[in-house]
Formats: sequence, C-alpha cells, structure tokens
Amino acid sequence: MGRAKEIEIKVIPATIANAFVKRVHYSGKVVPNSCLHFGAFLDGHLHGVLSYGAPTDKSKVLPLVEGTEWYGMLELNRMAFDDALPRNAESYCIGKTIRMIKKQAPQVKWILSFADGCQCGDGTIYRASNFVLTGIKKNAGLRIDSNGNVYSQVTFSAHRPNEMHLFRKMQKLEGYQLRYIYFIDKSYRKRLTVPEIPFTEIDKLGAGMYKGEKVTREERHNKKE
Repeated sequence: MGRAKEIEIKVIPATIANAFVKRVHYSGKVVPNSCLHFGAFLDGHLHGVLSYGAPTDKSKVLPLVEGTEWYGMLELNRMAFDDALPRNAESYCIGKTIRMIKKQAPQVKWILSFADGCQCGDGTIYRASNFVLTGIKKNAGLRIDSNGNVYSQVTFSAHRPNEMHLFRKMQKLEGYQLRYIYFIDKSYRKRLTVPEIPFTEIDKLGAGMYKGEKVTREERHNKKE
C-alpha cells in the first residue's frame, strides 16, 4: 500500500471539489446531483476528489436492489485524482469514503457507479475495490459535438429538453458503459435483481479500455508480468 495509507480523507465544500474535478477529470465536467464531496490530501495538499449524490433518475435505479429505500443508496458519480498520489491510492480512497458513509449515514446500503468504457476505462479501480459488475451496455447515450464536447443523453434531456434535435445530430461515441455496485450492507447482495456478471465478460464483449485506450484486461495483466 506504501504511502497510500498516509492519505487523509476529509469532507470538503462543493466549490473546492468542483473546481478540482473540472481541472483534473477527463470530462472536465461536474455532476449537478453531487451533494457529498470528499477530498484526498497528501502532505497537506488536495490531490483527489470523490463526489457522491443521487442518481439522475433514482426511480430507475432503486429496482436494481429489491427493497431499497428512497435514501438507501448513493452514486459515486465523480472521481478525479492527479498524478501526485501513490499507487493504490484510488482503491484506498474509495474504501475510506465508503467506511465514512457507513458510519455517518447507516441508511445507505449500497453504492452505484459507472465506468466509461468510451473515454476512460472499464472499471479497474472498482474491481480492485470489491464492486460487483452488474451491467455492460454498448454506448447509446454519449455523443460528441463538432467542438469535441461530450454530452450525456440523460443530462442533456434534463437541462436542454427543447434542443434534443441537436443532440441526435451529434456523433455517437463508440464503446461500452459498465455498471458496478458496492454493497455496504452485504445482505443486500442477495436482493440484487439483475445477474452478477463475471469480469471475464468484459474482454469477451470487447469492452476493455484503460486510460482512454482500447485494451483487454488480459493484455494489461501481461504487461505487468
């Protein structure tokens, strides 16, 4: 784990978190639904942000785990780390923030997050953090305009509903979106209403991506040997 254990996690204001995310995250965008922001500090300096909040459409998400109360889950909707943090920092920070949520918000039973296999990666950090893979879906909701700006269909329709014709004219991004769930309350894993997907399916479907480049998990493992 090395220096990762020296990272200090603190709750930080949205203004600080959002400024960091806009500067460091590959999308350059924040998620308006984010309401809980954690900062990862090393040697007194902010080097990472993890933002949690409600999903854009919670009514579609809650049925993934039977019996989930309205405030029974959160989405980890932004993670941004600069290059100053040591190896294994990401999984350490996820684990630390989830333990803080468990202690301070016991009503939250599980965490949802998505890996963007169109632009970034297929969820290596989530797999290392004991998330369960519950969905691999070919992208249908991300498009890019002529200026290189990427838009999500969900957020575009929510904030610019009268301009959906512009969204449909944009080029669709090639790749997959992968859905992961972490069960804070392990008993809720039995309530999962969709199948758990073996990680090997990522390569079978050609959904592997790492740091913005198409690559299989097997190829990544071979490079480490």
